[in-house]
Amino acid sequence: MPRMKMPRRVQGPPTVGAFFPEEHPPWGMDEIILPVEGLEAIRLCDFEGFDQQAAAERMEISRPTMGRVLADARGIVAEALVMGKRLVIKGGNYEIATRRRGPRHFRGSRDRNL
Repeated sequence: MPRMKMPRRVQGPPTVGAFFPEEHPPWGMDEIILPVEGLEAIRLCDFEGFDQQAAAERMEISRPTMGRVLADARGIVAEALVMGKRLVIKGGNYEIATRRRGPRHFRGSRDRNL
C-alpha cells in the first residue's frame, strides 16, 4: 500500500481559473487540467526565478518531488499551447500556506538544540 502524499504548500489560490485560445482549433476545443501545485511550481521557478531547491523549501517538499511537479506542470502547459487546448487550473494535492512557527513535521519550539 503506497504511503499518503503530503499536501504541497502554495502561497494562495490561483487568481485566474482558466486560459483558452482565441480561436477554436479545427479539431475542437479540448480541456487540460493544471493542478494548483503545478501552477505554484511554475510561479516559483519560472516567474519568481527561484532554483528548484529554494522553491521546494517554500512548498515544503523535497527537491526531487519539486522536479517532478515542475516537469509535469510544464508538460501540461506545453500541451495546452501546442494543441490549442483550454487550460483549467484546479484541483491537486495542496494546502494554502499559513504562518507557522516551524516546519510542518515539527510543531514544537524552533530550537532543536535541546
